[in-house]
Amino acid sequence: MFKNPAELAERVLAGDPVTPDEALELLHTDDPGMLDLVAAAARLRREHFGMTVKVNYLVNLKSGLCAEDCGYCSQRLNSGTDILKYSWLSPEKAVEQAEYGIRGGASRVCLVASGRGPSNREVGNVTRTVEALKEQHPDVEVCACLGLLKDGQAETLSGAGVDAYNHNLNTAESHYESICSTHTYQDRVDTVERAKDAGLSPCSGLIVGMRETDEQLVEALFALRELGSDSVPVNFLMPFDGTPLAGTWQLSPQKCLKILSVVRFVCPDKEIRMAGGREMHLRSLQPLALHVVNSLFLGDYLTSEGQAAKADLDMIADAGFTVLGAGPDPSRDRHAGPADVQGSGAEQGAGERTTTPCGSACGSAAGSASGDNAASDGESASADVPRGEPAEGVGSAPEDGSPIAGDLARGGAAASSAPTGAAMSPALAALLGSGDGPEQDEDDTRVRVELSPTVRRRGAGTSVAPNA
Repeated sequence: MFKNPAELAERVLAGDPVTPDEALELLHTDDPGMLDLVAAAARLRREHFGMTVKVNYLVNLKSGLCAEDCGYCSQRLNSGTDILKYSWLSPEKAVEQAEYGIRGGASRVCLVASGRGPSNREVGNVTRTVEALKEQHPDVEVCACLGLLKDGQAETLSGAGVDAYNHNLNTAESHYESICSTHTYQDRVDTVERAKDAGLSPCSGLIVGMRETDEQLVEALFALRELGSDSVPVNFLMPFDGTPLAGTWQLSPQKCLKILSVVRFVCPDKEIRMAGGREMHLRSLQPLALHVVNSLFLGDYLTSEGQAAKADLDMIADAGFTVLGAGPDPSRDRHAGPADVQGSGAEQGAGERTTTPCGSACGSAAGSASGDNAASDGESASADVPRGEPAEGVGSAPEDGSPIAGDLARGGAAASSAPTGAAMSPALAALLGSGDGPEQDEDDTRVRVELSPTVRRRGAGTSVAPNA
């Protein structure tokens, strides 16, 4: 057994992988030892990925309308969650939405559709979208996430230029029947294997906080390692009202950081992405998590709001990282004083602000374009209007039609939703400002804040009206 996380990290770098028992011991690190665990995981991250962060962007091709009963999902069968439901976006509209993320530095676009799995006709819709996107942006990676695949569909996607396929295992096999009854754990494994056999890079990860035990979490991690997943997104349960897991709060920021660190130890050379729910559960520890993970979604998620994209990109830069594919920004003075920083507020024009490094695809708007996280509406809004809700006079797009540019154009509005340097949601800021304080568990070992996920009423990364 290892003596400390640093020793174990050196052993892993020497080619001796961790065992399930060692992973469980790491997961049980006490809070005073958390920074030692993070530092050791960061050693592994730097060895394989340096100081870069890969930015991904979600385009929700089809929202809701799903007949599956996954207990965590707001799009599930008979869910009472009030989300936007619409059928397939046209290739033209999907490419338009993808470009919002590309201008914000995204090097991978994730095309997502709800449902059990695509028909061959729907696969055709996706291939036309991919071909149109690749024609305009040949260097951008495309990851498809369409559900369970039938024979031949992965080959069709690969032939159209899809680079990767996402299908999360979500949890351990021993826990799977507790979260879903309309398909099996093995169905998910089979789809990942189909994608691999077709030459697609496998992207498969987890949702943590679904009442699984620590042992089941470790079980799932080693299943992902055995599956050979190249990219491991780690989602943190957002307990939507109207779902069976509503009201489930198992996670603290410290626990989330420990989980990410253990994922890094188990999969040291894989892309690890802090994904849905990071803002809600990691909260102000998100910048610290960047020393463990090397990937994130920009903007909003499939049916819930994420951190404003400007805040995401500022967080990456402030923590000393650069967006993959982007060089250091010479205009960013790391020793700037408060007066210098203040100059990038709302009174400064969007085109004048160049403090955020973006990918090479950002063009002239590099410092002024950032959109909502992976599946987001990202519309421009003033600080006193809740994001995701339509409001007269504030729902219009910026000059280039991009919700990413809209985030930055409002400047101070993004800052008003999260204190400088702390990735705090508006709901959390309001709670902490009320003097009520967070609740504490009965065992006096974990503090949690009971927040309700904000459900967006518009399309993920889109401004289209529902058509279904």
